[in-house]
Amino acid sequence: MFQPLYQEITYNDPFLDFSSFANQKGSIFLDSAHSLDHKWPIGTGRYSFWSCDPIYTFTSKNREIIFKNQTLEGSPFDVLQESLAEFKSVNNPNLPPWQGGVAGYFSYDLCYHLEKLPRPFQDDLEFDDLILGYYDVVVAYDHEEKKAWVISTGYPENEESKWLQKAKERLDDFVMRIQDAKPKSLTPPLPLADLECNFTRETYQQAVQKVIDYIYAGDVFQTNLSRRINGDLPAGYDLLALYQKLRSENPAPFSAYFNAAPTYLLSSSPERFLKSDQGKIETRPIKGTRKRSTDPLEDAKLARELLESEKDQAENVMIVDLMRNDLSKVCEPFSVEVPSLLALESYATVHHLVSTVVGTLKPEFNNVDLLKATFPGGSITGAPKLRAMEIIAELEPSQRGPYCGSVGYIGFDGNMDTNIAIRTLTVRQNKISFHVGGGIVADSNPLEEYIETETKAAALTKILTK
Repeated sequence: MFQPLYQEITYNDPFLDFSSFANQKGSIFLDSAHSLDHKWPIGTGRYSFWSCDPIYTFTSKNREIIFKNQTLEGSPFDVLQESLAEFKSVNNPNLPPWQGGVAGYFSYDLCYHLEKLPRPFQDDLEFDDLILGYYDVVVAYDHEEKKAWVISTGYPENEESKWLQKAKERLDDFVMRIQDAKPKSLTPPLPLADLECNFTRETYQQAVQKVIDYIYAGDVFQTNLSRRINGDLPAGYDLLALYQKLRSENPAPFSAYFNAAPTYLLSSSPERFLKSDQGKIETRPIKGTRKRSTDPLEDAKLARELLESEKDQAENVMIVDLMRNDLSKVCEPFSVEVPSLLALESYATVHHLVSTVVGTLKPEFNNVDLLKATFPGGSITGAPKLRAMEIIAELEPSQRGPYCGSVGYIGFDGNMDTNIAIRTLTVRQNKISFHVGGGIVADSNPLEEYIETETKAAALTKILTK
């Protein structure tokens, strides 16, 4: 195993640096939106990363996998795990945590590779179950230290002399391209005229009531029920300009832009799914939401109301227990703990209740094992997870695709960081879409649950239509 080569470059707004490379297929930006001067919770938002020109691409749909220009069949988790065994590097603790590896999205629909579940009626947008690039070079930013680096792994070479030459060539090439690049001129996106939803107000409330009936029948304690909002994209629509608008108006510490043309993801997620730092695991489930107010007194009242809400507390604690159980499958005995429970976090348009669960990965397991044990995240399924996912498949008209899956990276050195893909715009087949949902519990009110989804949708709707 080799430690990547690196070179420090001029610290800049990573979005400006990335914009020159965003049109290249496979370009990815893992964006903390730190440059927008929002105060993120401690432990989040310090680093941003981008890359392009992946050496390989890994895609999967149902059981068909395409990797290294070969078509394979099987579980994408198993093939991914096997492929990552070929790529090992030594982490440099003096650099930001992603130092080369795979990155992209893991869709919610990977759950069908982990459990025997019914599927929703439609797969109308036909998103891949996952799309990953294998990135030998990463551009990394430390916003706390105001420093930036190009990091080069030398892959796919494995022989030392060839590896060193490859790493140096790619390092020099990226440094030169960044120095020569000019930030892209962006055209403000035109407002979209019409947005449609796969639930009406009435049918969503009926579906919520069906979940409540299942709860009283003893099937589940909680189920996350979502609805999808779609719009048609005009020719020549500038998605990077839309992402710039998204990150400016709705900044979040786990944001991302991924060009996997013809699929694109534009995420402004506030929620971390899984972080793995040399075997130290963290997940930060969100459950509990209130809208923000421009009136400071009203805003403080809404925040206090959320903190004191027994319903929202119950939702959050249920998911914390679920995540503790999932992590315990692959973590050391007695290492799973909850250092923070029901903390208030405030973002541009909403207040959230957020908890933190940590653990230590057993040495016989790796990050793919961790994903398999916990995917999809409990905060966007419900509890018990399996029955909740069955109810989701029954009541939601369409497969979720990337929504409620994850965007992030798995490093060649064993580090990992992924979000929960909420507050995320997805593009496919000239359609742009996003989902909004909420956790349904026994004392949920169908109308209030619909209104909560409207609150969550407001920021993205505004970005698309104003």
